[in-house]
Amino acid sequence: MSSRRQTLAAFAAGAAAGALPWPLRAAAARSALVPTVAQTTGPFYPVDWSGDVDDDLVVVHGEAARALGQVAHVRGRVLDREGRLLPGAIVEIWQCDANGRYRHPADRGGAGRDAGFQGRGRTRAGDDGRYAFRTLRPAPYPGRTPHIHFAIWAPDGTQLVTQLYVAGDPGNERDRLYNAIRDPRRRAGVTARFEPADRIEAGALAAEFDIVLG
Repeated sequence: MSSRRQTLAAFAAGAAAGALPWPLRAAAARSALVPTVAQTTGPFYPVDWSGDVDDDLVVVHGEAARALGQVAHVRGRVLDREGRLLPGAIVEIWQCDANGRYRHPADRGGAGRDAGFQGRGRTRAGDDGRYAFRTLRPAPYPGRTPHIHFAIWAPDGTQLVTQLYVAGDPGNERDRLYNAIRDPRRRAGVTARFEPADRIEAGALAAEFDIVLG
């Protein structure tokens, strides 16, 4: 096909797409969503979900001290791959404390566990499909770059376990699980910038993490 014919064909295709009603154009755009990559649960999925397991991991009921580390507000939407919001989805997170210790009996690391850090949390996506946690900027522990584990259950029974990574953290270059994600789009989908968020809470960070269930 000549260059002129290619140009005319492209113009015609663009015009045809533009002529579609907005709902159809929006649906076509949403179909490009990349499902969030599944990753391992890891050895420290919480065995105890009793007591304080809300969406604020920084304050533990009954503990006088707040958690060590920098507060981070992690929030986003739960969607399906067509871009439809999933209100009512259950979202769990778990991560190590600022000392690199998980709230798990099998983690017998050298540093003491921070009793002021909840270690795991659970919430339900609202009517707008959004969830939010008040937690810590994830810390590294031996052999891993900083990350937060996520488990999601959609109302239709779809499940996903994944991990969220900190954009620009030097440990990412050496992390086996992070670098096992070969597709740059899927790797970007589990990487978020933790940016200053004084408008939310003085000295805190905030990260946006949309979860696409496929």
